[in-house]
Amino acid sequence: MYSARLTAALCFSGAVCLQILARRGVRLGAHLLRVGEEEDASFDPLMTDPAVLDALAARSPAVLDMQAGARMLSAIDAARDAGDSLGGAVELCALGLPAGLGEPPFDGVENRLSQALYAIPAVKCVEFGAGAAVSRLRGSAHNDAFYYDEAGRVRTRTNRHGGVLGGMTTGMPLLLTCHIKPTPSIYQEQDTINLRTNQPEKLVIEGRHDPAIFHRARCVIDAAAAIGLCDLMMGRYGYLWARKEEPCVTD
Repeated sequence: MYSARLTAALCFSGAVCLQILARRGVRLGAHLLRVGEEEDASFDPLMTDPAVLDALAARSPAVLDMQAGARMLSAIDAARDAGDSLGGAVELCALGLPAGLGEPPFDGVENRLSQALYAIPAVKCVEFGAGAAVSRLRGSAHNDAFYYDEAGRVRTRTNRHGGVLGGMTTGMPLLLTCHIKPTPSIYQEQDTINLRTNQPEKLVIEGRHDPAIFHRARCVIDAAAAIGLCDLMMGRYGYLWARKEEPCVTD
């Protein structure tokens, strides 16, 4: 059985990694982007204020638009009343990452973070930046224009690449979205098979089952991403990096 209980270890180790990253000036935060057909506002792809991420930890549900959050809770209640469940999506943002993290082609940022995020049993799809929408765009519409900011740092005027190009961080906010499947244990009668008799049967699941799990998965996504980012940072700066107190340089 591939149980969500396996994520307890991810949360524990991820909590340590989140503290290490915060000491070095890297902040992570996530919110419910979609619940069924209900959607929250998206993160500002050029966001620079970590207070936006910190505020999400105190909100229930963790959303940017509280009205959207109320609609999401109503949708979950309706699914529960129907004996059904809902899927959803969680958007994560990481601020303060230096440019140049990642070792492409096989150990790029997308590779390493996806490996950690797909360790969460319910995650079925991970998108970076504009994600699947890029397949409908032309290069002229997807490309991000580079410029020097007032501090002389290289930045992009938009962030459709989600902070990662060629498997390496660019110094822009890292943006990713995890899509989470509906809880498979529902109260409605379902078709299945009996492996002893090789005959079709009806399946009725009893007990207590959640109509949605993505609001709990949000903290697991934070943890898994933190583990992946810590691993990338130590790969670049060495294992002693985790013991240092000063922020990393965003170059």
